[in-house]
Amino acid sequence: MKSAKRWMLGFALSASLGMLCSPSLWASEATKRPNVLIITTDQQRVDAASVVGNKWLKTPHLDALAAQGVYFTKSYCSYPLCSPCRGSLHAGRFPHEIGVDHNNMSISPSVTISGQLFQQAGYDTAYAGKWHLPSPYPTDGIPGFTVLNNTTRQKKLAHDVDDATMRVAIEFIKQKREKPFYLVVSFINPHDICLLAGEDSPLFEQVWEKYGPPAGAELPPLPASFALPENEPTWLLQRRPKHPQWDENHWRRYIYAYYRMVEDVDQQIGEVLKALRETGQEENTLVVFTSDHGEGLAAHRWTGKMMFFDPEAAVPLIVSWKGTTPAGRIDENHLVSTVDVLPTICDYAGIKPPAEVRGQSLRAIIENPAVPWRSFVVSEMAHTAALGRSFMVRTDRYKYMVIPVAGQEPLEMLFDMKADPDELKNLAGDPNLSDQLKQHRNLLEQWKQTTQESKYPVLPNPQAGRPRAQRAKRAA
Repeated sequence: MKSAKRWMLGFALSASLGMLCSPSLWASEATKRPNVLIITTDQQRVDAASVVGNKWLKTPHLDALAAQGVYFTKSYCSYPLCSPCRGSLHAGRFPHEIGVDHNNMSISPSVTISGQLFQQAGYDTAYAGKWHLPSPYPTDGIPGFTVLNNTTRQKKLAHDVDDATMRVAIEFIKQKREKPFYLVVSFINPHDICLLAGEDSPLFEQVWEKYGPPAGAELPPLPASFALPENEPTWLLQRRPKHPQWDENHWRRYIYAYYRMVEDVDQQIGEVLKALRETGQEENTLVVFTSDHGEGLAAHRWTGKMMFFDPEAAVPLIVSWKGTTPAGRIDENHLVSTVDVLPTICDYAGIKPPAEVRGQSLRAIIENPAVPWRSFVVSEMAHTAALGRSFMVRTDRYKYMVIPVAGQEPLEMLFDMKADPDELKNLAGDPNLSDQLKQHRNLLEQWKQTTQESKYPVLPNPQAGRPRAQRAKRAA
């Protein structure tokens, strides 16, 4: 259990960095710390990049970023929903600890977030794009950050809003300064796939026109898990988004459109990275890329998020610093989490994160994959105060889920991720795996005690009671 205990501890000490011999024109001679650039997308699956072998899309700019760093494929979001995971990333703690149980909620003011840490450490800090804590585009600022664009979506497609985010980010990067910078660039796409899942959206036809397949286009295949198992739990049958009129061809068109959205935002990411190169800052900038959650994309016939299957819960995580991080490594072994982002960027910047941080710096396993590492990661979802929360525990081989069901015993699922990567065979009732089930229950209980989950009752959902169309509009 030593590795499990390491998971519970925040990264304690950060080493000071010796940097480049000749500083960039955009950095002070006295400043040896790296710039830090976090780029996020919204609703991007861990496998939605050509660098990890997906032949149904081309992401040359993410591929180039990964070619200079490490792409983690056993990377899980802390909560498969926008606001909770985004808040968790910037706090290095789990959503229940920071008061963000649902979308459109503020991080507890007692929690220190990344912008405050870097600002206090002398960084020039800025935020461009979607925030969603509580409002998608804040008009009242973000603690520790200069907000670069106080725009609102105003029924525009994500591409239009992302273009504005890209432009202000590039302007910020091109500014000459005496301090290192910490910049967050938060894009929306491929989140517009939600507009194709909800046919009541006024933008439905416009999105299909922009991203849908032209006549004769080759469509991606359906995932293996599109064919549902016979023992599908009733809870899943009831919760699955309903698309009764969709035939297999429609599902494949949906997948096609999603990949075009990923390609769209990849081009905008490329322009931001180009600005780093053109200003001579590429070799003095740590870049982290990730997403807040994935997308069902027909796996288990699911659209959207709010589930613990890999399509929804696994997200890309790239840590890249040209000339410093190992080049072009696809890490398929280490279990990493959203909560690791803050301690990682703090480590490289020589900043000590708050003691309450739950994540670990990834720097150790980036530099030496053989060092001891944690044995599991956890993701959570909040329901109501009466029901409580659902949880996922992912170990090296297995994934355990426990979901409260009103008036019934909690639903438990256990999947052998090596033998059954599509998560089709629930082994929770297999007597031969009773020890594994018990072990994963124990890991979860240990984690809940360490994060004091029982002291944080589920907070009311600010969107509860709103009609579905209003909820979708607000979430966008």
